[in-house]
Amino acid sequence: MNNEEIINPFLEKYADIADRQNRIPAELYEKYSVKRGLRNADGTGVLVGLTEVGQVHGYIMDEGEKVSVPGVLRYRGIDVKDIVSGFQKEKRFGFEETAFLLLFGYLPEEQELTDFTRRLGELRRLPENFTEDMILKAPSDNIMNKLGRSVLSLYSYDGTADDTDVPNVLRQSVELISRFPSIVAYAYQAKNHYFEDASLYIHSPDPAKSTSENLLGMIRVDQSYTREEAEILDLCLVLHAEHGGGNNSAFSTHVVSSSGTDTYSAISAAVGSLKGPLHGGAATMVRTMMRDIMDHVKDWTDEEEVTAYVTKILRNETFDGKGLIYGMGHAVYTMSDPRAELLKIKAAELAESTGKDKEFGLYEIVEKVTPIVFAEVTGKQKDLCANVDFYSGFVYRCLNLPIELFTPIFAVARITGWCAHRVEEIVSGGRIIRPAYRSITRSRPYIPTKERKY
Repeated sequence: MNNEEIINPFLEKYADIADRQNRIPAELYEKYSVKRGLRNADGTGVLVGLTEVGQVHGYIMDEGEKVSVPGVLRYRGIDVKDIVSGFQKEKRFGFEETAFLLLFGYLPEEQELTDFTRRLGELRRLPENFTEDMILKAPSDNIMNKLGRSVLSLYSYDGTADDTDVPNVLRQSVELISRFPSIVAYAYQAKNHYFEDASLYIHSPDPAKSTSENLLGMIRVDQSYTREEAEILDLCLVLHAEHGGGNNSAFSTHVVSSSGTDTYSAISAAVGSLKGPLHGGAATMVRTMMRDIMDHVKDWTDEEEVTAYVTKILRNETFDGKGLIYGMGHAVYTMSDPRAELLKIKAAELAESTGKDKEFGLYEIVEKVTPIVFAEVTGKQKDLCANVDFYSGFVYRCLNLPIELFTPIFAVARITGWCAHRVEEIVSGGRIIRPAYRSITRSRPYIPTKERKY
């Protein structure tokens, strides 16, 4: 008898009881002025910290009212659009420069960038026997799950794992940034072999190549990719590298780091956060949703037919029944998400070169009609823009990247922001993060076993 056979009959009775015992009436949150999701009533975030790592700007407050403005994302004060324009003009990869900027706070000089990039390349190999013992002997059908477990396992290979002095944390950070592509690639190959019955391919990383080149080469059977593919993936990594201290995974990093724990525990917590479909898993949900729309809309160019199906989704009548158009809307951005703007340009180019013009056109229609339908269905006037997840999945599809790698690729990029926020918390935090929860349970007596009646 397996564990499910043992526990499931027991839970058939008690699952409903547990649901009732843990259901708090919605009106109590308003009564006690609880900021659910750390959000104010107007949708703005509750200010809980300060950061110099990243800035997300999507609205201004004018006499107490939220006013929409074009979105801006800055890394250490520099507009991400300027960063992208800078390395693209010089016809080089940009992720390594972005990692340096986020970790150390300034743009590296040419020799500094060369040295940092070389060190990242030299550190890509995982510790001896790690791939066999931690990945191949314990594969997972979810790559994010394997990534989180692998990060925790690296603790055992670090002689100063618990040292939270800044030099040691920076050393750990650089190693993690270097190793994430290797872990993700090997976890993907293990999943294909043990769960999809495919041949097993374990390619060694090339220290002379960039992060995006290594990732593409290690996940593909023949290790082949074009320069254009590597540059597009590099752009995706840059745009996903950081997004302020308030996003769920970065905040998780701050919270866990504030307890004084080790780097591997803090980063593993961030990986677990990113895995969620409302955070890093959103690109996967966008792709799944768009596949559903394509299956049910006969004419992808018919705006009325697309609108009708989007209406059904928002009314909880189809797809996953949650009433969400994934990839549309953001906690901060209102008029536009600069990351989505940059990716949409690249998506349009890829659509033309790969013959996916009609599919890209469908994305554009969904983006156009969703705010209108949302207002009609909910009765609420709200600025809704496409966020980065809306077009990233389409870009990955054009690169022939499997859907199970969408969120892990996000993690390969965001590890840079997490590490920068961890260092910032260690240097400037100073107190364990401990918000308050109000208990609404009334006092009651303990009842002896034989007197209990429910």
